[in-house]
Amino acid sequence: MKYLTIAIPSYNSELYLERCLDSMILPAGWMEQVEIIVVNDGSTDRTGEIADDYVRRFPDTVKVIHKENGGHGSGVNAGLEHAEGKYFKVVDSDDWLDGYAYRELLQQIAEWCGQEEKGAKKACPDLLICNYTYNHLDDGTAKTMRYGNVFPERTVLTWDDIRSFRPSQYLIMHALIYRTEVLRESGIVLPEHTFYVDNIFAYRPLPFVRTLYYMNLDLYQYYLGREDQSVNENVLIKRIEQQIKVTKIVAECVDLNEVRSIHPKLANYMCRNISIMMAISSIHLLLKGDEEGKNKYVKLWAELKERNPGLYWRLRFTTLCGLTNLPGKLGKRATVDGYRIARKIYKFQ
Repeated sequence: MKYLTIAIPSYNSELYLERCLDSMILPAGWMEQVEIIVVNDGSTDRTGEIADDYVRRFPDTVKVIHKENGGHGSGVNAGLEHAEGKYFKVVDSDDWLDGYAYRELLQQIAEWCGQEEKGAKKACPDLLICNYTYNHLDDGTAKTMRYGNVFPERTVLTWDDIRSFRPSQYLIMHALIYRTEVLRESGIVLPEHTFYVDNIFAYRPLPFVRTLYYMNLDLYQYYLGREDQSVNENVLIKRIEQQIKVTKIVAECVDLNEVRSIHPKLANYMCRNISIMMAISSIHLLLKGDEEGKNKYVKLWAELKERNPGLYWRLRFTTLCGLTNLPGKLGKRATVDGYRIARKIYKFQ
């Protein structure tokens, strides 16, 4: 039985894929627990060849899916469709896992799975949360995002047990390892040919999570600094329509009133998550600095008000979204400057 499936959506990743895969290849005795699925998403470089080579070297662990290009979401969908592991983790092909944290994670999952195999009921939590590190390899700096103030460590929790998130904290795909059946139960299918779909992955399944577990491990190593990276400010502005599309999907894919009736703390977090996405979309429309950006900003909020007035007013009075609505040119400039200061402090781009 495979305890963990790691899906690696890959497009023209020949410069990074070996580093990514090498971080997941462990000595004998560990590898039978892991299934690594490389999804070659229509690459035109040596990505497919590199993946095929790892399949030849590690046939019991590494698989490859060669498919036409469909974007990051399509790669995640393909990995989930073929996953056989108890848990499912997405790792981008230019990122990697910390070896010590990886072993600790597998050891804990193996312990839970062993308990279930011996007859224990639901020993495996629905969601595992680990830390992630922003690695700026261009300047040699790093910033790790942790959750010890939100989740008690090494304790099986429910959403009723969580504490408050800091302004810089939210659950992103890189921090999450879902039980595979929870993802399938949620019915999540990510849109193809769309950037920023990781926001949907980190949001849509949450109401289906009944138990969660935080491990204070710096597992995920996130590479930042490439000029063509989707989180680069200039690229974000260029792809703002994609960001807006995903923001709308997130805002509409869950009934927060229904969630609030069961888990008020989760509903508060999910509302805050939408506020972060609306703020990011708003700020990057302001960063465009032209009339088109201003008009799209007005339209974004007007459409939300029409579709979901309750959510609209709730978001308008949150700190994050309120700061994107400061009056006048000086207010807009203050919003943009504040965003850039936060980016330097937290090093999320």
